Amino acid sequence: MLLLYTARNSICTQKVFLTLDEKRMNYEMKVVNLFANEQYDPDYLKINPKGVVPTLVHDDKAIPESTLICEYLDEVFADHPLRPTDAYGRTRMRLWSKLIDEALFEATREISFSAMFRHKLKDMTQEQREIRFRNIGDPARRARYISTFEHGVESPYVYQGIAHFEKAFKQLEGALMPAAQGGAGGPWLLGSEFSLADINMIPFVARVEYLNLIDLWMRDRARTQAWWRRCKERESFRVIDQPLTAEEKSLMWKHGSEIRDQVAARLKEHLETTNTEHP
Repeated sequence: MLLLYTARNSICTQKVFLTLDEKRMNYEMKVVNLFANEQYDPDYLKINPKGVVPTLVHDDKAIPESTLICEYLDEVFADHPLRPTDAYGRTRMRLWSKLIDEALFEATREISFSAMFRHKLKDMTQEQREIRFRNIGDPARRARYISTFEHGVESPYVYQGIAHFEKAFKQLEGALMPAAQGGAGGPWLLGSEFSLADINMIPFVARVEYLNLIDLWMRDRARTQAWWRRCKERESFRVIDQPLTAEEKSLMWKHGSEIRDQVAARLKEHLETTNTEHP
């Protein structure tokens, strides 16, 4: 049996949803309410000591971390494979995993936080906020949350996130170029086959679209625009879009639009700095 612990609108869990759907697999789901701090329940911490989602439990074995879960599923269940068969291809796939895990995950979290979840924290009492911050075990992650809460888009962490998205979209466009020009030749990130490389990216690109920010990075990147249309045309994309209520989509669009000009200004600042450093 497969049991997946998730949370509402969790971008990391969306990677797992996509993988499960592409592989036509059945599973059960248990929602963890992050704003009620259910992720710190002692029973949940036994299977995921970091107190994050998602966690997959397969035959009483717990597998944390979305990247590991997706690879585990594809390795254990052979039908509808999502990884290249050759070692070099799998290495290229994992470079996209590393981009997400080392940069884009935090970038998406900080931008989303500055746009939306910051408002939820503002509605809490000081005591409630302090409890929430105190429950974050990792001091570095706590510092990021506090900085983004206090400064919004002006936080240096949000600026880093904006820069990471620029780098990611630049890499997307390059990967989709013809092989003769150094790309994989398309239509997918590794070439002709849809893979975990594409799945890794989809939820994070979707989030900036829901926040009405996507065109800040995509407007001059025609290959990436075409790739994104193909992603949304896949039947599996519904596992990201359909669970969201009209209210959730409206709030993401509203709050993302509220910070749009600030994000655009900080992106412009980043690009000008980069061009100055690398003429």
